[in-house]
Amino acid sequence: MPTWSGILSELLQTQSEIGAPPFDRVRRKYLVKAHEATERNIILYASKWTELPPGISPEAFTIADEDLQGLMEVVHGLHGPNLDLILHSPGGSAEAAEAFVAYLRSKFDHIRVVVPQLAMSAATMIACAADVIVLGKHSFLGPIDPQVVIGTPLGMRTTVPAQAILEQFEQAKKECMDPTKMGAWLPMLGQYGPALLVQCKHALEMSQRLVENWLMAYMFKGDSQRDKKAKDIAAWLSDHGEFKSHGRHIPRSEVERRGLRVEHLERDQQVQDLFLSVFHATTHTFGATPAVKIIENHLGKAFIKQARPVAVEVQPQPPKETSHKDLTKPD
Repeated sequence: MPTWSGILSELLQTQSEIGAPPFDRVRRKYLVKAHEATERNIILYASKWTELPPGISPEAFTIADEDLQGLMEVVHGLHGPNLDLILHSPGGSAEAAEAFVAYLRSKFDHIRVVVPQLAMSAATMIACAADVIVLGKHSFLGPIDPQVVIGTPLGMRTTVPAQAILEQFEQAKKECMDPTKMGAWLPMLGQYGPALLVQCKHALEMSQRLVENWLMAYMFKGDSQRDKKAKDIAAWLSDHGEFKSHGRHIPRSEVERRGLRVEHLERDQQVQDLFLSVFHATTHTFGATPAVKIIENHLGKAFIKQARPVAVEVQPQPPKETSHKDLTKPD
């Protein structure tokens, strides 16, 4: 199987032969081979989030509304009812994920989501809109509990699980019945805006409802137990109390145990090699170029987002003039 280092060797060899950066050529070669082996349309959606350099905003590599433009670009020209979506993403906007799913589902009847390493948060939501998820032993999904950005007294902004905010408020209501504990809670409760609790509740309901509806419509279509399966899985994935951290990696064994439909990437060695070669070539592209997000099909059409770290130059302050008072003379 071509490994990360094996793909690097091929990239170096190709560069010596053509005298130009080989990243697109090698990545696209394996996308074509994957299409030929599976006889399915192939779309790669990947971002540089596992090795993000300093100075680049996280918004550059998350699932966002601009992705719809990229998907429109790479879907154009594809024929046939089937799609394999190679997905590597930390997640992002649930609203953007909803548009992402709606568009792909309007174009393809059967979708497999292939996770070569990690599909977290809103990317897990997208995976739940597939007919089947293809996972290797090294593949992981993540919780879908929404995160809320709130301000701190120091002016900074931090991301907090919506469910944790709701649970903390319930705890505060109970403990504040004791006046002696009121002082400890007031600074924390002061961070909550007038609509924050309602927003948290709605965000939780939306992420859970989207996944539940997608599971019923696609993965469990025709299953007599589809309503219960979909509801249980959506509730499990959105339960912050279950995972304790939004960044938890959920292994294939647990995904299968919970009832999601999973195919093992290793069941076809040739196809596994090709999908992983695409992924390794993609990570090398991220490591050596300004690209932070790649949306690309097997025909070579691509939507590539580039970002460069922004260096903030701090100008030295000129020395202030100091007036000296002559103490040897009377005022």
